[in-house]
Amino acid sequence: MKNKPLMATIALIFCLVFFSLFMEKSKQQNNLAQKPVIKVGILQLVTHEALDQIEKGIEDQLKKESVSGKRIEITLMNAEGDQSKIQTMSRQLTAGGNDIVVGIATPAAQGLAAATKDTPVVMSAITDPVGAKLVKNLEQPEANVTGLSNHVPLKQTLTMIKDLTPYVKKIGILYASNEDNSVSQVRDFTKLAKKQGYQVIPYAVPSTNEVPSTMSIMTGKVDAIFVPQDNTIASAFSSVISASNSAKIPVYSSVDTMVEQGSLGSISQSQYDLGVETAKQVQALIAGRSVSQVPVKIVDTGKPLINKEAAKALGISIPEKYQRSATIVGKK
Repeated sequence: MKNKPLMATIALIFCLVFFSLFMEKSKQQNNLAQKPVIKVGILQLVTHEALDQIEKGIEDQLKKESVSGKRIEITLMNAEGDQSKIQTMSRQLTAGGNDIVVGIATPAAQGLAAATKDTPVVMSAITDPVGAKLVKNLEQPEANVTGLSNHVPLKQTLTMIKDLTPYVKKIGILYASNEDNSVSQVRDFTKLAKKQGYQVIPYAVPSTNEVPSTMSIMTGKVDAIFVPQDNTIASAFSSVISASNSAKIPVYSSVDTMVEQGSLGSISQSQYDLGVETAKQVQALIAGRSVSQVPVKIVDTGKPLINKEAAKALGISIPEKYQRSATIVGKK
């Protein structure tokens, strides 16, 4: 009985603190909606064509479709794949007065999320945000992270492999062992491919330096190569194409820009369009929505994209259904 006043006081203090935090968060959201100038910080993991296209899509959309006549000021930083730079730049962007920060690729988003628990973090080009521990609830993000997650259309990719190269029995997967996105893609691809009777052989590399030597081994052991959405491999993709061309091994990729660089085909998602959709998530926050009111957007379908020159070099005839439905790149 003597403890009842104390317990009541503690409960009252708890309620007041909770209410204060709730009001502060609401105040911050309202202030964001009322600001005439919004500062957006963007952290890009590394320079390569796919991520460059995403970044361009973000900037173009924010400049073209600014919310309620607001002026958008963008600060772009690129860590060039350096983990120490990711940490430093994340701190700079989150402490630099930006209202919203955007992380392009998983390590960049993880760096920003670790650097702030208050500033909204919008992720882009993230295959597995739950596995990367960026969010727990995709429909209603519970902390300060939301954004866009693009899933490689693996079932469609395996159908393309069967249609274009029916002789393939062994598929090698080249990926970076330190990228969470890639590890989850390899797991899912392997599971699906084995069900369809393929033998899958994974080849992991710790950095771009090991790509040429790994390719020299792969090309003698597999009938085709699949490259998941992987920033390390994308940065060394010219080495992949050079080795596969010499060995006459088809390469299937997960990014549209890789087909233009020489892979045979892909079920592609426009990287530029992914950037545009990421910017729309940013705009929802600028309009006054809280992070929990902006579900993670999932993009999990794509369109066939085939490199005609690569097919010709491999002696592959493009089936009629792909001539009708696919985008064909390369010389006519």
